[in-house]
Amino acid sequence: MMLRRHEIKDQDWERIKDVLPPENTGEGRPSKPNRIMLNGMLWKVKTGAPWRDLPSCFGPWKTVYSRFRLWSKKDAFQKVFESLSSDADLGNFDGQHFLQSSPACGRGKKRAEHAETGQEIGLSRGGRNTKIHAIVDALGNPIHLVLTAGNRNDCSVAVDVLSGVTLSGSVVLADKAYGTQAIRDHMTSQEATFCIPPKSNAADPWECDFHRYKERHVVGFFSNKLKPFRGIATRYDKLARSFLSFAYLASAMILLK
Repeated sequence: MMLRRHEIKDQDWERIKDVLPPENTGEGRPSKPNRIMLNGMLWKVKTGAPWRDLPSCFGPWKTVYSRFRLWSKKDAFQKVFESLSSDADLGNFDGQHFLQSSPACGRGKKRAEHAETGQEIGLSRGGRNTKIHAIVDALGNPIHLVLTAGNRNDCSVAVDVLSGVTLSGSVVLADKAYGTQAIRDHMTSQEATFCIPPKSNAADPWECDFHRYKERHVVGFFSNKLKPFRGIATRYDKLARSFLSFAYLASAMILLK
C-alpha cells in the first residue's frame, strides 16, 4: 500500500492496532477502519489545520472528528502511549516543560474566560498559553505527560508530575529551578537520587554530579521531535482533553520511530 505523507507505517500499525477500541463489524452499518481514522488524526496534528480542511481521502471530517472524540473520552491515546513507553530506560529521568500558545481561546472577554475555565489555559506575559510537563527516560523518550496552565510555576507542580512515574532506584535530572526542598524530599522518599545543581544563593548547597548532569541534554531531543507536530507546537484545541490526546498521539509516533 502506497502511504501518503504523515500516515502510519505498516509495522507501526501492527504494534498499536490492538490497543485501540475495536471497530464495529457486526450488524448495521460497519464503522470506518481504525487505520484510516488514525491517519486522518495524524494529518490533523501534523499540519495543525482545522478539522474541516481534512482531505477527503480520510472520509468525512465529521466522522474522523467523532472517532477522535470517542477515543479521547476512552483514553485510547493515553493507553497507546503507555503501551509504547512501558519499556523505557529507567536509569535516568529528566523533566522538562514546553510552553504552548493558545489561539483557540477565542475572541472577546467572555469567550476567552469560558475557554480558560478548567482547560489549563493561563495568562502570562506571552499571552494565553498552556504548558506540557514531560518526563523523559535516559534515551530522551517520553514516559509521562501533564498539562498545566502556562502561568503555573514549574516547581509548584513538579511533585505531582513526578508522582506519575516510579522513581525507585532511578536518578532524576533537572535544572536548578527544581531544586526546592519539597521536590528533593519527594525524590528521596521514593528511594530515588537526584542530580540537580543548587542555586548560587542556596543556604545549604548540596553536591551535584556535573558529569552525569551533562546527560540532561536528552530532554531536548524530545522537544525537537515534538515541535514538528504543528498541532502541538501551537495549541488550537479549546479543550484540554483534546490537546492532551493529541500530545499523547504525537508522543506515541515519536516512540514508534
